[in-house]
Amino acid sequence: MCRAWVKDKGLDQVRYGIIGCGMMGREHIQNINLLPEGRVSVVYDPVAELAVSAATLAEDAHVAASLEELLAFEALDAVVIVSPNYLHVPQLRQVVETRPLPILCEKPLFTDPADAAELDTLFKDYSYPVWVAMEYRYMPPVAALIAQAEQTTGGIKMLTIREHRFPFLPKIGDWNRFNAKTGGTLVEKCCHFFDLMRVILQDEPVRVMASAGQSLNHIDERYDGVAPDIWDNGYVIIDFAKGARAMLELCMFAEGSKWQEEISAVGPKGKIEALVPGPGRFWPKLLGAPPVPQLIISPRAPKGPIVAEIPVDPALLEAGDHNGSTYYQHQRFNAVIRGEGAVEVSVDDGKRAVAIGIAAQQSAATGQAVVL
Repeated sequence: MCRAWVKDKGLDQVRYGIIGCGMMGREHIQNINLLPEGRVSVVYDPVAELAVSAATLAEDAHVAASLEELLAFEALDAVVIVSPNYLHVPQLRQVVETRPLPILCEKPLFTDPADAAELDTLFKDYSYPVWVAMEYRYMPPVAALIAQAEQTTGGIKMLTIREHRFPFLPKIGDWNRFNAKTGGTLVEKCCHFFDLMRVILQDEPVRVMASAGQSLNHIDERYDGVAPDIWDNGYVIIDFAKGARAMLELCMFAEGSKWQEEISAVGPKGKIEALVPGPGRFWPKLLGAPPVPQLIISPRAPKGPIVAEIPVDPALLEAGDHNGSTYYQHQRFNAVIRGEGAVEVSVDDGKRAVAIGIAAQQSAATGQAVVL
């Protein structure tokens, strides 16, 4: 149905509406600007100065005073939802009920477990493409690992993802300091990694065990007299249906690390690793150029690691903090809207990643394993 709609319109350039103009909204705009077949035509944010600044970045897009005005804007072919987590579901509902369009929605798709059923109903007969923004799939070194993991390992038995990074950045309204608005760190931050586990293993989880908490970050902060309760570190172990085990190690007070993400997959034939640096803007200039991502293949026989650098186009590095992945994601989403290819990160994918995060939050809070 989506292909027929696109073909009938004869769409050669996609006109986007951006809902949410904070840091990540600006990253989406910068990457859409790089697409020959895309431009941002209209933006909305309840903070007027953010919207005006984003409109300028988008090369004079229209500034809508409300979401209703954005959805009524004539020159609009698709929307990108980049608002705070807890607003995703009501804004998705408003798009579907007011003006159905292709949608790219930032992760996590939802934060409240009760919303999963509503999303099923909302998108049951929806005839437009809906893509959940899981940028980490498209980081070049991670994409290379995904492509080569099965052959290199001979069938993955153990998968480990480590993220050692900086604390949560300040946000408008400080919404990312509280579990109630984020879904909790293991949903907000880590749904990316649970999505990667499912993609890399091509399997579904059956049991989740976690230990996590708030050790250092935001402890002395107060917002309207309330202390933040967002966690800053943890371990999550997941058993998958076909027998593989996966582990996430998260530390959000390790911004001094050379690599922000380290992913390793091991099987009977060998090991494959992807090493990814953090945002280049955070790399100390005194140390020279930021490190180049690496892919390391370590066969069991003959022994000896094979190290390859996976450079990222400097223009893409300048356009955001995710090693070029936001551009590659938009390139694919744009193609789908124009009738080429298919959605790669579905509503179901987004729901499953959140469900793992919710189970991990529950396990860490109770000390009990959660069966899925």
